Amino acid sequence: MDLQIILFNNEIYGLTKGQYSPTSRTGTRSPTSPAGSIERPLSAATFALGAGGRFVARGIDTQQAQLIDVLKRAHANRGASFVEIFQNCLVFNDGVFDDFTDRAVAEERQLHVVHGQPLLFGKGRQKGLRLDSSSLSLEVVTLGEDGVSMEDIQVHDETNRTLAGMLAALAAPFPVALGVLYADPVQSYTAAVYGKQPTGLPDIKALLTQGKTWTV
Repeated sequence: MDLQIILFNNEIYGLTKGQYSPTSRTGTRSPTSPAGSIERPLSAATFALGAGGRFVARGIDTQQAQLIDVLKRAHANRGASFVEIFQNCLVFNDGVFDDFTDRAVAEERQLHVVHGQPLLFGKGRQKGLRLDSSSLSLEVVTLGEDGVSMEDIQVHDETNRTLAGMLAALAAPFPVALGVLYADPVQSYTAAVYGKQPTGLPDIKALLTQGKTWTV
């Protein structure tokens, strides 16, 4: 349906006294997991892709410029859009994302993806992701080392669900993929309902907005 879903992920239930959540890391101590949680954390972006989501994106709450662009893209998408926003919880989980959001490590630990652009990151954007054809997985390479050139760097294709899944699953020592990971819209349920009304029936939108009483 034409709906924007925004998940504020701080890896904790911060509004209800800090219980551990489905995205909490293994070993997280909280009022509901005093000995440390035993579950493996759920990846929200991977889950959305696996559920058949047609628009999946990520952002960081403090990066306003990038986040605004992502939210505009999500709003313009026809159908459901899913945006995961990494958000710090000062009270119950402070600093949980410092390993990739802290300014001192941001260049090396963040990969901002743009459709049609090579997957580059690092200081001076000298590092990139290359597709290893033998293992069908992504690997980190450095431009200029071992003959690596721009032609070797994987180009982001936001319509490629397989590539989006690889990017969503990246974990240290890989950078965290941010931006629009996947966008391949089809006709939404909402458009299909309004566009295929049986003949002889009143227009649904006109019926619902005509006043306080309806004649069917």
